[in-house]
Amino acid sequence: MSTLLTSQELRKNSPAPSEIKVPAPMAWPFVLAFGFSLLFAGLVTSSSVSLLGAVLSLAGSIGWFREVFPLEHEESLTVVPEEIRITTERRVVERVPLPAYQRAWLPVHTYPISAGVKGGLAGSVAMAILACTYGLLKAGSIWYPINLLAAAVYAESLKLSATQLYSFHADSFAIALGLHAVVSTLVGLLYGAMLPMFSRRPIVLGGLIVPVLWSGMLYAILGLLNPLLASHIDWPWFIASQVAFGIVAGLVVTRHSRMPTRENLSFVIRAGIEAPGITPPREGETRP
Repeated sequence: MSTLLTSQELRKNSPAPSEIKVPAPMAWPFVLAFGFSLLFAGLVTSSSVSLLGAVLSLAGSIGWFREVFPLEHEESLTVVPEEIRITTERRVVERVPLPAYQRAWLPVHTYPISAGVKGGLAGSVAMAILACTYGLLKAGSIWYPINLLAAAVYAESLKLSATQLYSFHADSFAIALGLHAVVSTLVGLLYGAMLPMFSRRPIVLGGLIVPVLWSGMLYAILGLLNPLLASHIDWPWFIASQVAFGIVAGLVVTRHSRMPTRENLSFVIRAGIEAPGITPPREGETRP
């Protein structure tokens, strides 16, 4: 501390320099740049322009090097001392207001993967029940929505006759069942990752907003890619089934307890470094 104070006192007591050395201004960089411009402009105009550019480029390079080698050309400027005092008329330190939702997009707690899988499978059951109800009430057969779902990846289902479209087909049923299970599981995992970002009203997001947006996107895409399939879909019932999936999946996911994300862990723990007082003791391990 004494050495630091001594150096500070010396710095205060040392007189300020009356002159400082700065690089002298020069025009050679401008000459070099102008020469290069003429050099390349002559490629589309005339060779004499390129010749003039080469001469200017060479002169600019030689002049610039002579300004800095072997000694840099400098000039002296007089230093005008000026005392600067930073003052303020405020008597209270103002704080920057932080919004309450600043960590809404980066949750410190999230749901486990198993919660998303269970939510997706539960939502798939609710959506299947509503789709089969539509088949019974509107089409008179529960196999009609199943064959339509299989037609999303199996075009032969749409080529069935009107009678066959309302009957059971093992290949269409297997395709629809696998597609429904895979997509529902993936969407359930997405719900498990997204719902912690909207912790205030997760069911509104998962049960209403996302299904409506998803249905609108499918309506636009199917209308362009597969108009025949889009014409067979009853879109009000389709949206209702998506909403049923979202509500059931959201309720199942939110009933699980959250687990802390890695944002809560220190760098030492994330790097796998064991440090007393920071890393928790292992099972059966005692620390003083």
